[in-house]
Amino acid sequence: MYIDCESFAIRSWQAGDERKLPQYANNKEIWLNLRDRFPHPYTQADAQQWIDYVLKARPETNFAIAVDGEAVGGIGLLLHDDIERYTAEVGYWLGQSYWGRGIITTALRVFTDYAIPEFALNRIYAVPFLRNSASIKVLEKVGYQREGVMRRSAVKDGQVIDQVMYAYIVS
Repeated sequence: MYIDCESFAIRSWQAGDERKLPQYANNKEIWLNLRDRFPHPYTQADAQQWIDYVLKARPETNFAIAVDGEAVGGIGLLLHDDIERYTAEVGYWLGQSYWGRGIITTALRVFTDYAIPEFALNRIYAVPFLRNSASIKVLEKVGYQREGVMRRSAVKDGQVIDQVMYAYIVS
């Protein structure tokens, strides 16, 4: 998959992306706002394990955010099944040196538009930590609606924290 977004692209992960991935992913500020399955420190072995996983995964639901061909972040879906088979959770991250450029806002908008027909979705949701005001702002700009606060629903870095449910509903 490849979507040109002018200043960056959303594309399939590729062999070779693992070489520089730790340069962008090994950042505690990023880790503090993601699930624990995103490791910290983020090592070369972690990068290799990730690339090995995404190259085999079908359907392809995780993609690189690439600037000048280099993977500097990621965006992807966790597809649900059974009675929630038309629902998916979206997640994303971006190397800190690219923050503040509107990349994630554009990526989420474009990816949402791609994912809905590609995976026959009627609901895409995200659950940022309440303290992650930057991600909340991105979701709101793209048109995700706040559905509520999930109080004391997560533990990150030893602290019990709140999450916020945001959803994009296909009407």
